[in-house]
Amino acid sequence: MTKEAAKSARKSVPKPASRRTGARASAAGSSPSPKSASNRAERAAERRGAIIEAAMDEFIARGFAATRLDDIAKRAGVAKGTIYLHFKDKGSMFEELIRTAIVPLVTRLWATPPQPGASVRDMVEGFAKTFIEEVATTRRGDLVRLIVAEGPRFPEVADFYYREVVSRGLAGMRALIELGIARGEIRQTNLVQFPQIVVAPALIAVIWQSLFSKHAPLDALEMFRVHLDLIFGERRTT
Repeated sequence: MTKEAAKSARKSVPKPASRRTGARASAAGSSPSPKSASNRAERAAERRGAIIEAAMDEFIARGFAATRLDDIAKRAGVAKGTIYLHFKDKGSMFEELIRTAIVPLVTRLWATPPQPGASVRDMVEGFAKTFIEEVATTRRGDLVRLIVAEGPRFPEVADFYYREVVSRGLAGMRALIELGIARGEIRQTNLVQFPQIVVAPALIAVIWQSLFSKHAPLDALEMFRVHLDLIFGERRTT
């Protein structure tokens, strides 16, 4: 073959694409679409929700100490390793239960503005009614009872509940007591130091519901009204 023929043959052979160009094309072809990313996020959220729901069932049925991640995974229908994609341990999972099941309720209770012309007693009674209906007689109440029963052995759980729930509730109740004193509705000014006294029937209702309700059903709201009579004085009927 002459030199001219060889040179012509080399020119006719197409040059391969550069590695960089090929890499860019490959990367562009493998990038996920917004829809597939959205679907993955939805599936992850569904798995997380299933894990939280299963955790609540297991904690309520077995208690904090006896609950195992294996049982939660089995109930949720996921691999145990999937749990660790969402929670670092059992404690963080229980905290998430409190954060999702109880904290929003407490936030809503104290964020709702009072009705125009409502007395402080009306506000406290409204708080009690909501608490009794949405905590004492529901699975939220089971979580509260679990904390009361096992909190001394697991102080980190009790500490978290105090920070996220109890401290907010006491601060809100203290503010109502101060308002009641300023308006002249509450005469015992020392009550502001002990807002726990005002909310005590709510905790009694939670405990009574699980231990003694089958022996002596408790009208928790009526008990709370009697309790408020002791603080504000009996309501006058017209």
